Amino acid sequence: MSLGQKLAWDDSVLPFQLDASDIRGRVARLDGVLDGILEQHSYPPVVEALVAEMAVLTALIGQTIKLRWKLSLQVQTKGAVRMIATDYYGPTEEGEPARIRAYASYDADRLNDAAPFDQLGEGYFAVMINQGKDMTPYQGITPIAGGSIATCAEAYFAQSEQIPTRFELSFGVSTEADKPHWRAGGVMLQHMPKASPSVTSEGSGEDGLLTPSDVVGEGDDAENWTRANVLLDTVEELELIGPSVSPDTLLLRLFNEEMPRVYDAQPIRFGCTCSEDRVRQSLSIYSAKDIETMTTDEGRVTADCQFCGSHYDLDPKSVGFEANA
Repeated sequence: MSLGQKLAWDDSVLPFQLDASDIRGRVARLDGVLDGILEQHSYPPVVEALVAEMAVLTALIGQTIKLRWKLSLQVQTKGAVRMIATDYYGPTEEGEPARIRAYASYDADRLNDAAPFDQLGEGYFAVMINQGKDMTPYQGITPIAGGSIATCAEAYFAQSEQIPTRFELSFGVSTEADKPHWRAGGVMLQHMPKASPSVTSEGSGEDGLLTPSDVVGEGDDAENWTRANVLLDTVEELELIGPSVSPDTLLLRLFNEEMPRVYDAQPIRFGCTCSEDRVRQSLSIYSAKDIETMTTDEGRVTADCQFCGSHYDLDPKSVGFEANA
């Protein structure tokens, strides 16, 4: 089986628990989802790599949100890649797939030959959860630091949630089947402490940020966490994204003595929520005079979705709160 073929475990997240270690986690594999995200744009490879990393992180973190909830991850920086934004929409019904979308904005003339993370500058990594109508959205942020977006996510969980969290990710372009396309995979571990550890304000990470080891606690918790991380360190790139090792087999290879228990996998699809009705709703706060300033020389009001590339072309007289009935 080649990497170009669709696999049964592609575009899914498999939750699991290590019963011997009081650790939970997820295994993610993305293929067609990344195609859906990236084919909408002509990103340079270095930007594609950052979007792929954000997408697999979003899939791993998003699997825990409830039906109809929305998780958003966002990177905002002063670097060449100014923003990366992802949205994960929980399934609308039990058994239905979750949906994910992503986009990036960047200054092409500032990109260089350095590693993808080096295209980011000073800024922040944010996690936002929208629980639905009449609920206050949650937001947590942490500075960009640590050498990867995954490390930023680990710092977020340590700082904001006091939960030791580890990500091991792999992503790249497959050239199998004469059609280059991106694949990504990853494992997420979280140690659930029996009680909140005593944590000082100064962490051991870059710029004093907390790290997973700072919040893991002591005794058996620390020993279990260290052992699981040592085992995860042995994972190989092809085990994360290749066609030969299914997620459940991967867990047995890595954590056999930790008694892994798997749950139902969550399928994921590329999906965007934009629509003409949403565009009209967003314009409904503007007067006819405001709409006039948005009207093109051709006499139309246009809008483009940054996530999926959809183009909307509207009659200016039909939008805004003074629109013709």
